[in-house]
Amino acid sequence: MSSTNAPFGLVPSFHPSGLDRAVALTDGIASGYGSAILKGQPVQLDTSGNIIIATTSSSLQGAFAGFSWTDTTGRFRVSNYYPASTSYVAGSSTAYYYSDPNIVYIIQADGSLAQTSLGDQANFSNIAAGSTVTGLSQCTLSNSLAGASSTAQMKIVGLYGGIDNAWGDAYTVVQVQINKSQFQASVVAI
Repeated sequence: MSSTNAPFGLVPSFHPSGLDRAVALTDGIASGYGSAILKGQPVQLDTSGNIIIATTSSSLQGAFAGFSWTDTTGRFRVSNYYPASTSYVAGSSTAYYYSDPNIVYIIQADGSLAQTSLGDQANFSNIAAGSTVTGLSQCTLSNSLAGASSTAQMKIVGLYGGIDNAWGDAYTVVQVQINKSQFQASVVAI
């Protein structure tokens, strides 16, 4: 698998406490927001408290998990992604996302990572990639590491123990934790 470029976004793997639950935020995405937000896509909160797509260097809230809403015709809908420019009845929508900075995620790198990358940091690449047919993100972790004197979005904490995945593979799948969290007191919203 890690010899094939088949990204799957940011997927929660485990939490040290055993609980990796998604947070539910009522009207957490501004009605009519112009970009699709895909399941597994890194997200952040804007200055209004709304979920938006994270950029490739911004601080994060976590990974998007799904969306439910009542559309303007009165029909209740549930989706694993937020369809771009969706309008909804005020108070009827709920955005779900993983926000705990202690969650360990798995993600595919956009290139090879060696065991020496453990403890190092990297930003996302291909952050907006994905499919509105499946609703799934295809963002990846950059294989360009930040190094000892820099800070990046994610910290590499392990190798994913999946079949056909090893350090040095062409598209290594690794375990990561959020390194630049919006929960840190010194980090601003955007």
